[in-house]
Amino acid sequence: MSDAHARPRVLAVASGGGHWVQLMRLRPAFEGCDVTFVTVREQYRVDIPAGAAFEVVNDATRWNKFGLLMLAWRLYRIIRRTKPDAIITTGAAPGFFALRIGAFLGIRTAWVDSIANVEEVSLSGRRIGPKATLWLTQWPHLEKSCGQGPSYRGAVL
Repeated sequence: MSDAHARPRVLAVASGGGHWVQLMRLRPAFEGCDVTFVTVREQYRVDIPAGAAFEVVNDATRWNKFGLLMLAWRLYRIIRRTKPDAIITTGAAPGFFALRIGAFLGIRTAWVDSIANVEEVSLSGRRIGPKATLWLTQWPHLEKSCGQGPSYRGAVL
C-alpha cells in the first residue's frame, strides 16, 4: 500500500456470467478498500456499491488473438492509472491478463478459481495460478500442497 493512501487500492476483475457473480460474492472482503471493478459488460454497473469505480473491457477468448491483445492493452492502462496494491480475480480472460500484468509490475495478486470447476482447476487457473501471489480453489479435493497448486480456504457458495 502506498504512503499516499490510507486505504488499500484493489482491482477486482472478472469476465461475465458466473465469474462476475462469484466476484460479487467476495465484496465483503473489500470493505475498507478503494475498489475498482473491471468486467466485460456495462450492465453489471448496477451490481457494484454506489461510488465504486467501474471499468468495462472487451471480452475475448483464446481463439480471438486480436481481441486478447486489445484486452491486455486496456487492462495495462487501467492498472497503470489506478495503481492497485492488489489485484483479485475469479477469471477468466480479463482476470488472466490482469494477474499477468500485475505480477510483472510487482503487484500482489489473487486468483480464485471458478466454483464451476469441480473436477479440475480451470484452464486459466492452471496457466496463471502458479504466478499469482495467492491461488485459491473453492473445492477442498482440488487443493495441492507445497505451492504445486491452489489452496483451499473455504468457498463463496
